[in-house]
Amino acid sequence: MKIAISTDGDNVSAHFGRCPEFTILDISENKLIKKEVVPNPGHQPGAIPQFLHEKGVNVIIAGGMGMRATQFFEELNIKAIVGISGKIDEVLKKILKGTLEGGESLCKPGAGKGYGIEKSECDHPNEKDCDD
Repeated sequence: MKIAISTDGDNVSAHFGRCPEFTILDISENKLIKKEVVPNPGHQPGAIPQFLHEKGVNVIIAGGMGMRATQFFEELNIKAIVGISGKIDEVLKKILKGTLEGGESLCKPGAGKGYGIEKSECDHPNEKDCDD
């Protein structure tokens, strides 16, 4: 199974489409086989789901994601898990233990800026990509 995590530094990014990169984990029999970090190809409707699909990703993990992005992933048979925050390594531990639980999206649709289409407001003022 391949899992992509929206990544900002060592943390899960709250803004799925505007994260600087994705951490792609290749997991087999509850063991990490390979960990790869790839740059975000750009935030345009359907581009990231297609990009991750071409990389063989089965699951996307993010802090937040809009309904349109979720639908793009569903069309490509990629499961979206949102409401995740914290360090990538801690998320990986939970994945391997089978204890990772998603929740409500951490950002509102259309919020955030950087790494793609610029927005005027951000719901996460503590994130570095949200500073004006």
